[in-house]
Amino acid sequence: MPNFDLRTRWRPTALLTGLLLAGAGAQASSHREAPLIAMDPLADNTDVYAFRSPDNPNTVTLIANYIPMQLPQGGPNYYHFSDQVRYEIHVDNDASVVGDEVTYRFTFKRVNEDPTTFFNIRLGKENLNTSYTLERSMDGGKTFTAIITDGYTPPYNIGPRSIELPVGLNSDYETLFQRGVVTASTGEKVFAGPVDDPFYVDFAIFDLGDAPRTAGINNGPPRDGLAQFNVHTLAIQVPISTLLKKGAPSEPTSILDGDYVIGVWASASRKAVKTIRSGTEEFSESGDYVQVSRLGMPLTNEVVIPISLKDYWNATSPYEELGIKAFSESLYNPELALYMDDMQFGGAVPAFKPLRIQRRSLGVFDFTNGADGLYGLKGNPALDGTALSEENFGALLLPAQYKPRSVDLWPIFHTGVPNFRPYQLATGKMGDPLAEGKPFINNFLPNGGDMLRLNMAVPATPRNSADFSNLGLVQAAVLGLTDGRFNKDKSLQLIPNMDGFPNGRRLEDDVTRIELQAVSGIVLAAIGLWYDDYDPKTSPSPLTEDLLDVLYYSTGVEQNDKEFRGSFPYLAIPHRGTEVDHRPR
Repeated sequence: MPNFDLRTRWRPTALLTGLLLAGAGAQASSHREAPLIAMDPLADNTDVYAFRSPDNPNTVTLIANYIPMQLPQGGPNYYHFSDQVRYEIHVDNDASVVGDEVTYRFTFKRVNEDPTTFFNIRLGKENLNTSYTLERSMDGGKTFTAIITDGYTPPYNIGPRSIELPVGLNSDYETLFQRGVVTASTGEKVFAGPVDDPFYVDFAIFDLGDAPRTAGINNGPPRDGLAQFNVHTLAIQVPISTLLKKGAPSEPTSILDGDYVIGVWASASRKAVKTIRSGTEEFSESGDYVQVSRLGMPLTNEVVIPISLKDYWNATSPYEELGIKAFSESLYNPELALYMDDMQFGGAVPAFKPLRIQRRSLGVFDFTNGADGLYGLKGNPALDGTALSEENFGALLLPAQYKPRSVDLWPIFHTGVPNFRPYQLATGKMGDPLAEGKPFINNFLPNGGDMLRLNMAVPATPRNSADFSNLGLVQAAVLGLTDGRFNKDKSLQLIPNMDGFPNGRRLEDDVTRIELQAVSGIVLAAIGLWYDDYDPKTSPSPLTEDLLDVLYYSTGVEQNDKEFRGSFPYLAIPHRGTEVDHRPR
């Protein structure tokens, strides 16, 4: 198979896929993704990340972002974490026990240091100065221990007079930002505060999927609709040893050691009852905390869950999710797939023309909505010894007819993917997709539903490597299939970007493109269920035009508007209110 380098034809890009599903209620990753949470931005979880720290390989970095679409110039009442919301980052590390093993809980306190002024910052004092307590539970949420008290959060980056001059805080913002990096009593590094929103997207996608923009329809070049917007982040750098399940070896047995898999999700909760005294700022709260927002895998609530279930989804946990049939049905036959199918509504979204799903892979298998996918093999001896066999995971992965994406999209979002036939690269399979191939992923954690699943044993790809790609596992698959360094045999090798989405999520990962490619069948192709235009009798290579079209799909927005940092918390400082320009252009 020829050496094939994606970088020669395109660079990574981002795409917002809240198309036609959530209407006006969705904006970027999980920004305003459901009707109720759109009215409660201080509790709105926008993105979750989990990755092996590139500069500190003995740790994993967990990030949860909140409060979407922050205008940097939004004074005089700038954005802040709420003192009425409980923010949590959850970690599951043991599939044999239902529920979280590790939970980090942030609660905030606000102080008005100078109530005589309308300015947010004046003469060394900060109104609505926000500090936090961080608690940690290591016993499934039964008990919590405070590991940071009175934690410092940097102020909003208002402008030079408020930050640098003696009439303000008499400091530079970088110093204030670094002051926010603290070490917990249990060894974790922690940061809480405003940052640049790391997500990037052209909002032309909401114009009925017009990304890339149609000439003569959307004037001008592609634009990052989230450029110069901020969010608030909770970032924790945790020793891998803290996140390991009980009984796991202190050193991984391989780079795909299954004992090193964790699931990560984040949530926001409020008290069940809030009573406000009319005409004042006084209120009282009572009752238990009620979850109002959650997030694990990006874009789930936007493009997978139908609008009638979005608020319900936000109120459930991943561990309840598998018992709710409607959530799985949206993955077995995803709505987005209808716009990638010429027999359905593909013609209605011309920008998606390169994205087409296998209808007759290997001349037999149909993965379009309503088809059977691989279900026709149910009970066939050819499945013996594979993940699809009844003695293994066939009940989960081949549950019934008319659920074609039960073998790829469903496990990506609900269980992770095992290093088990057929979930290995086509390299070395000799044309049989069910045969043993080259391993490239093992983040299998069949406990609960929507979470980021990360195998902490996989080393980080250096960000300055020529092989680094924000296409994550898609690029790792391409290298494993086509690069002479990795496609000589089916032995386990460390392939660059094996640490990328959907094996966790790095800040750089273009999750939207990866998910669109996944809907369009790229994972199926990687394991040997090639696109329709591949015929081994006539085609010299499975790298056909259909496959290349999916790989090269781009919307034109290809990077964040700010560079990420090389060290914790990795995110860029927030945009300054006096320097942004949101005028129409």
